[in-house]
Amino acid sequence: MKHMLKINRCMSQAQREHADDADMSGISVKATVELMSREVGGRQNFGFMDKDYRNYIHRKRRTKMKKGDAGAILQYHQKMSVDNPSYFYSMQLDEDDMITNIFWADERAISDYGLFGDVLCFDTTYRTNDYGRPFAPFVGVNHHKQTVIFGTALLYDETIESFKWLFETFLEAMSGKQPKTILTDQSAAMASAISVVFPQTHHRLCVWHIYQNAAKQLSQVFHGSQQFAHDFGKCVYDYEEEDDWLLAWNEMLENHNLMDNKWLKKLFDVKEKWALVYGRHTFTADMMSTQRSESMNSTLKKYLKPSHDLLRFFEHYERVLVDRRYEELIADFKMMQTSPVLYGNVEMLQHAEEVYTPKNFKLFQQQYTSIGDYVANKVSKSDMKYEYKVSYRDIAREHLVKFDALVQTITCSCMKFSFVGILCRHALKVLDKKNVRRIPSSYILNRWSKEAKARSIINYQAAKTSANPKESIGKRYSHLCRNYREIASVAAEHEELTKYAHEHSIELLKNLEEKKKKLLKENTCGKENTSEGHDDVLGEMSKACGVKRKAVVGRPRGSGGYGRFKGILEGKKNIVRAKSYASTSPIREAQAKRQISFQKIEDEVPTLPPSAQVDSSTQLSACDPEMPFQDKLSFTQLLDTVITPDDFS
Repeated sequence: MKHMLKINRCMSQAQREHADDADMSGISVKATVELMSREVGGRQNFGFMDKDYRNYIHRKRRTKMKKGDAGAILQYHQKMSVDNPSYFYSMQLDEDDMITNIFWADERAISDYGLFGDVLCFDTTYRTNDYGRPFAPFVGVNHHKQTVIFGTALLYDETIESFKWLFETFLEAMSGKQPKTILTDQSAAMASAISVVFPQTHHRLCVWHIYQNAAKQLSQVFHGSQQFAHDFGKCVYDYEEEDDWLLAWNEMLENHNLMDNKWLKKLFDVKEKWALVYGRHTFTADMMSTQRSESMNSTLKKYLKPSHDLLRFFEHYERVLVDRRYEELIADFKMMQTSPVLYGNVEMLQHAEEVYTPKNFKLFQQQYTSIGDYVANKVSKSDMKYEYKVSYRDIAREHLVKFDALVQTITCSCMKFSFVGILCRHALKVLDKKNVRRIPSSYILNRWSKEAKARSIINYQAAKTSANPKESIGKRYSHLCRNYREIASVAAEHEELTKYAHEHSIELLKNLEEKKKKLLKENTCGKENTSEGHDDVLGEMSKACGVKRKAVVGRPRGSGGYGRFKGILEGKKNIVRAKSYASTSPIREAQAKRQISFQKIEDEVPTLPPSAQVDSSTQLSACDPEMPFQDKLSFTQLLDTVITPDDFS
């Protein structure tokens, strides 16, 4: 029992560092103590007791929280900025100097956005602990078809003003580069902010949310007619011409007596944002829903606990980023060490295997191996330009393919390449017929290729003039750091490259000094006043006296602390438990009544019959006649399928 005496109990520095690492890795106190005791042959050889370890962890956390949430958060981001000059963060304060909105992105996130930021998924359904703040990650997809994170925000609310601030801050962090497409839910505030801040971006609505709202608003129609789910699904996924779509939409309304339905009228007003017929020309990186954001919400629950304060939220969120990026490293390794199986000794497939990552090669091969079931009939020829109508066996539906043999360009009426970035089977059929054995270079998107992350220099876009001179210098410095880090990385690989880079860096420095002297003489670029500069920015943030909390009555719906808000079709609450909970106090009774009231709303939406058929296939095959629309998954299966995380990849 000697090890239990206070005089014999002491944690060594090595044990404290071990404890710190375990705590930052999310390992529980109990598991850490058991592991450390096994390492020394039992707790009697530990040097301290379990409660000593717990006290150490609690003291460390209390020390951090002495600064308050605002001070701790500011210190965290400042430390990240010191460790990483390209780290970007921004906070918004209200009139009471309370932190309302926070955005941050590290160097890797900014770099990934430069490569894969053509399509954004943005979702705010996840909520933090007692603060009840919307967690708003900007995510996309990389060349391995894995979810990649471009930046993250914690918002106070979901108003137009908050979204405008967030999107403007995001653009500032990304040097003003706007995405081609952004996928969101049907938030009016979000849509208003996007139209102002991202005027060049195509705003698409998440198909899963469209179906979820349809189930809520049209539940009786879905139950009353199996055909309605089929017709509605075709309006979402099918049709290549607008006139055909409009005809089908009007027929659906007439056949199901929905001409005066207000919800469908509102949905029709934004048809350009959800119907595929209006989005075929828009690149979406093979996404029609925010399922990547949804799957990330599920992943966060493995790392974050309701007991975490905001500072620990930031610290443990780092683990999410590290693990996600390690998955990409694993995919890179597998890509270099293994080769996918080719279905035949075909030059086109061999070329595709050389240029595409395994995931994208698989998609390409699926398209190519099906061309044997298609027939291509030439309908016109002019010089070196050909037009073919491609159909599946004896099915009447045809796709018009135009091929210019001189410049090696090809287009298909299904426009799959435009919104997915992979040639469709109709175009591949014509290329095969014209003896084209390799993929034309203009139809190999770099973002899907093995060279997608090959070293490159990020283009510089002059930022708007800042009222803070030092802030402008800092942004330019961060941009140059990213580019010169790539140069240094290449140069360090060989002695000759290092000497070459060193010699040219000396020459470049001399040229810059001469250029600077000329600018000083011309009085166009004097030494900028940096005496206040960034200190003023930090001073503004350092005035923050706390983190603004939302006034939440009762427990946030769909959350046990951290969690996402659940939709109308995602489970039902236990009313009996709510009534029992309400019996303890008038306040809790009022909260329970609200909970029961919501339950009644859910109960009004009956479960859709499994027989209600709808097309749940991805947009990759939505235009293919060999996959009859009515033979796809049921409506409820579609809802489950759309949001099922594909192991976060």
